[in-house]
Amino acid sequence: MSEVARPTLSDALTERMLELIRTGGHRPGDRLPSTRELSQRFAVTTPTLREALRRLEATGAIELRHGSGIYVGADIERLVLPNPNMREMHAAQLLDLLGARIVIEPPLAAMAAERAEGPELAALKRVLDEAGRHLRGEDAELHEANMSFHRATARMAGNSVLDEVVDSLLTVHGPEQREILQIFDDRRRDYEEHLAILEAIEARDAAEAQARMRAHLVDVKTVIEQRLPPR
Repeated sequence: MSEVARPTLSDALTERMLELIRTGGHRPGDRLPSTRELSQRFAVTTPTLREALRRLEATGAIELRHGSGIYVGADIERLVLPNPNMREMHAAQLLDLLGARIVIEPPLAAMAAERAEGPELAALKRVLDEAGRHLRGEDAELHEANMSFHRATARMAGNSVLDEVVDSLLTVHGPEQREILQIFDDRRRDYEEHLAILEAIEARDAAEAQARMRAHLVDVKTVIEQRLPPR
């Protein structure tokens, strides 16, 4: 039987850094003590401290700004985190990614329709207006607008954990999402399906919003399955 791995000094220091942030009442964007101050406070060497800081930065708990200092990261309170070590996906995983989105995003569209309010609807419209300006080959801008639409819809649903799940999927698999755009290769159709989802959300028709989001994602997945090389 293998031994249970013992916590390293870096592990312990990572926990103490998190405790410092929590007990100190620090919020995202707040500046933390300098590397020198932290080394003295925790009685550790600078290399050990830097290893702990790199771990925390990888999860978004802190942000290291060159020439400025250490700050509490925007993701300190997230429950679901993107995997920073994720690399290229294979075709089967690409389809699994779309399959996961088909399960998660349609109910969120329904919830968004039930909660739709003026400012959030206005934000969705602005995102699609931006997408509409990039249908003739500006794929980087179009991709960003498309992902913003899906993120904003998930956020409008009001479930912070599921919002983070969607955001994590779209963030970690950004290159795959751009590849999906290239393979699907019908930017106008994709845009019009987004408009139809927005229309249902505006009408506060939860069932229709769910049905249209599902139809949109199934449509994309079907096209991708047809155009990918055989497994």
